[in-house]
Amino acid sequence: MRVTFEHISKSFGPTEVLHDVSLTISDGQIFALLGENGAGKSTLMNILGGLIAPSAGQILLDGKPVQFHSPNDSLACGIAFIHQELNPVNDLRVYENIFLGREIRQHGFMSREAMRRQSKALLDKLGIAIDENCFMRELGASHKQIVEIARSLLCDAKTIIMDEPTTSLTEQEINLIFTVVRTLSSQGVTIIFISHKLNEVKELCSDYAVLRNGSIVAQGAMSDVTPEILSEHIVGHELAQMRKAVPRQHGAEVLRCEGLTLDSVFQDIDLTVHEGEILGVTGLLGDGRSELFRCIFGDIKGVQGNVFLDGKPYVPRSATSAVTKGIAYVPSNRKENAIVPDLSILDNSTLATLKRYKRHLLVNKRKQTQEFLARSTEFHLKYSSPDDLITTLSGGNQQKVILARWLYTHPRLLILDNPTQGVDIGAKQEIYEIIRETANNGVAVIVLSGEGQEIIRLCERAIVMYHGRIAGELKGDELTEQAIMRLATGIKSGNT
Repeated sequence: MRVTFEHISKSFGPTEVLHDVSLTISDGQIFALLGENGAGKSTLMNILGGLIAPSAGQILLDGKPVQFHSPNDSLACGIAFIHQELNPVNDLRVYENIFLGREIRQHGFMSREAMRRQSKALLDKLGIAIDENCFMRELGASHKQIVEIARSLLCDAKTIIMDEPTTSLTEQEINLIFTVVRTLSSQGVTIIFISHKLNEVKELCSDYAVLRNGSIVAQGAMSDVTPEILSEHIVGHELAQMRKAVPRQHGAEVLRCEGLTLDSVFQDIDLTVHEGEILGVTGLLGDGRSELFRCIFGDIKGVQGNVFLDGKPYVPRSATSAVTKGIAYVPSNRKENAIVPDLSILDNSTLATLKRYKRHLLVNKRKQTQEFLARSTEFHLKYSSPDDLITTLSGGNQQKVILARWLYTHPRLLILDNPTQGVDIGAKQEIYEIIRETANNGVAVIVLSGEGQEIIRLCERAIVMYHGRIAGELKGDELTEQAIMRLATGIKSGNT
């Protein structure tokens, strides 16, 4: 299906978020739609998906003008939208998820056999072996994505919008999704692929368009650009070249772990981190690194072994106890584990330090706001009012609010789990600078990340985990993506 946007504009009140966007996406293309958070990508796709109407302009499908008044109108025209946050029903089987809300009925009863048969045919069409009878909870993240794709094909989708489909996937899972996307493209399905991962879109997509401040600023064939050129289009200026972390002076030991073990999750973990150091911990999804540091923060109980904080024995009893000891923890998946969507930007940023602003049973909002305003300037936060809901912010600004929340506590040790997950390239640069400045101020920082480039860019030293154990430690010139991958996949040297 050929999708054409003709002079699309969209305003919310006095704010124009899209301005005169014209763009054509051809049959069977894998097309990259790029831009920072807040650039207008979601608004443009929500117009195509029938969620909102344009203020001006029109959409043409195969040259014919269309108007969508609801998502069902868009779906009826063959457009499916796979959102970043999947919502599978884990206690239902694969075929039940595919047909959820569209069940086949005969004589008033569900025809499970017909749904199983059609589900298998859809999965076979994608070239992936998934048992249509297994429960969704038994599937990994990539296979859940594929089930969602199969669900879209049930509606005879000719165009599929994929919003950040690889954010939380391992390299192997990403390759699996790429295989499915290429299969769909070969069958004539048009794919609109939204991602902040420029190396991925360079590998997968044939063409691209970049939105900045609601306007198309660049478009063309992917073969004509490099990831560096794309990044300059996205942020509007040249970014600093990727460089290895600069060695810095370290102070006293802050954290030491000896023989930490949690049955079936991780075993015999020894590590240390010092004042002013940024230590990387990396590996593949499921390697146990997140659980390890949740144990140190007191969020998971039952860990065995010894932990020393500033040279003194420390028992991680609870998160509250960890905070009082000077440990701060920014969890992965901010939407589920970090932000409180019903609270304001101000309240989210000061949740960990509310006692500081309490006067009897009331909160001194003036003092609370003063500290927030000082931090918001330091963190380059972009917002309208501190009293707006945090959900009004872009992903990058939400993440900076969470960072501010924990830095308000003046920690000795800052643990960051996937600190730039789902963050655009400009906000990522700003978060890196915040992390470096925090270390320069003497805080011990631990960065958990599956992105090799992120580890190399931030950390002088990295621990690589494999199946719950430390596979090796890398530093200096030996800290490369290739070396990380060898250890993360269980290869001790260059020989298999």
